[in-house]
Amino acid sequence: MPHRLLNDARNTTPHIDGPARDRDRDHDGSRLHGRVRGRVLLVLSGLALAVVLLSGTSPPGHAQEAFTAVAESVNRKLVKVYGSGGFQGIASGGTGVLVSSQGHILTVATQMLDTRDLRVHLWDGRRLKAEVVVIEPELDLALLKIRPPDNLPLEPLEYFDISQAAQQPLAKPGDWVLAISNMFQVATREEPMSVQRGVIAAYGKLPIQRGYTEAPFAGEVYVIDAVTNNPGAAGGALVNRKGQLLGLIGRELRNRQTETWINYAIPVQAAVKVDEDGKDKLVRAVDLVELGVQGKYRPAVVTKRREGKGAYTGIVLVPSPVERTPPYIEDVLPGSPAALAKLRPDDLIVYVDGEPVNTVKAFNEIVRRTAPGTVLRLEVRRDNRIVTVDLQTTEPPGTPMPQPGTQPPGTPQQPPGTPQQPGTQPPASTPKQ
Repeated sequence: MPHRLLNDARNTTPHIDGPARDRDRDHDGSRLHGRVRGRVLLVLSGLALAVVLLSGTSPPGHAQEAFTAVAESVNRKLVKVYGSGGFQGIASGGTGVLVSSQGHILTVATQMLDTRDLRVHLWDGRRLKAEVVVIEPELDLALLKIRPPDNLPLEPLEYFDISQAAQQPLAKPGDWVLAISNMFQVATREEPMSVQRGVIAAYGKLPIQRGYTEAPFAGEVYVIDAVTNNPGAAGGALVNRKGQLLGLIGRELRNRQTETWINYAIPVQAAVKVDEDGKDKLVRAVDLVELGVQGKYRPAVVTKRREGKGAYTGIVLVPSPVERTPPYIEDVLPGSPAALAKLRPDDLIVYVDGEPVNTVKAFNEIVRRTAPGTVLRLEVRRDNRIVTVDLQTTEPPGTPMPQPGTQPPGTPQQPPGTPQQPGTQPPASTPKQ
């Protein structure tokens, strides 16, 4: 019986013909080859990873580590700057770029520098005092110097070589860049600064027009496709992906027509041509640093400015014995536009039409280019608060005005200085300037 069951079982096994056996054998072989091929690829991947690790390079999936290394390197060459300001719309902090091992700092010339208590924080947390060495208004840049405590020698610092950086080719539109600064003053002491990644959108001059953007620097700049020009960012570093310095982040600038902000940086190759004593002079950022470090730099004395008719305000500012004298009001002439606007002595003019005004010279230049009849919106600091006033400018006093009965109808007005004819009256007296 058992033999019979065994024979029945053998007889019930289906018969497999030759071609079917061949197909089954091929299927088993392909699966075997697939498993072998997978193991070989796994071994090769392991060998490749070992080669990468031994060579000290990062695998392709960790490209962001390169930005981290660049940011850390650049951060060691920057300082956090603290000075005047701190009230509405006026930042009391900024950023600076170290340009010498002895602690010279290049930054943007803002109102923050108008103080005797200028301080900087280094990347390692040290807090030190600093002083202004020289300011070049034509470049909107300033050179500072760290003052070590007790006049002790300062430990050599890492810095950017401006001369070497200026020899590099200019960045081109489309180039990736990093903007590193203490924007919004989020970092103090040893905390690292903020890092932004962007693209060079354009290279050219900012518009120099009232009502649009009043740019202190008239040269060519990098326009950046990133929101870089924030409070506290002025003077920060714009670098390429290798950490090479391209320029300094500029101040905050707003287009009054479109209510938009412009993000730009002043190149290390910055240069403007000015008229000094009837001769053309080239003012360069490289010279500001190289000669400023030696104490030999002399700011440009511009004798020829953009033409303008000029308006009258009745504001008498404090004397300006130095380049960076803040525009404090010393006196307001009775009956003048300033008196009608209720301006007061000791008011500090901070903004004109939304644009920062840092010095007596800057305010006078704005007024000189303003047409009579223009309404200027002034923001002044008064008792530690900001007060906004609208000032209606007029024609400068001293222009002869016809008196009733002095000239018959149709008679042209006599030019200033013409001798008075019999029967006429002299021009009305005007207030002193």
